[in-house]
Amino acid sequence: MKIIGVAACITGVAHTYMAQEAIEQECKKRGYDVKVETQGGMGIDNELSEDEIAQADVVIMAVAIGIEGQERFEEKEDAGRVLTLNPAEVIRNPTAIIDKAINLVK
Repeated sequence: MKIIGVAACITGVAHTYMAQEAIEQECKKRGYDVKVETQGGMGIDNELSEDEIAQADVVIMAVAIGIEGQERFEEKEDAGRVLTLNPAEVIRNPTAIIDKAINLVK
């Protein structure tokens, strides 16, 4: 399973990076490939390439604001492979969020 994501919160500080960490830790526990782009106060870090997006099974959008490059994910959205939620939800219960994301693939 290959999961990618984007994390971005209103201030671009704490919740952005906490959501990234929650997704990465839960995926690593399960043995999944994972990469999470952050769009925070310092700009875009860990930017996802077109190939990484194309190869992903599912995308988790942990965002509380509009993000740069949203159009990169249109194909995944059209295929029903994008889960969009608030970063706080990911931080509170990453296990349930990863389960929901996996269910989009089944």
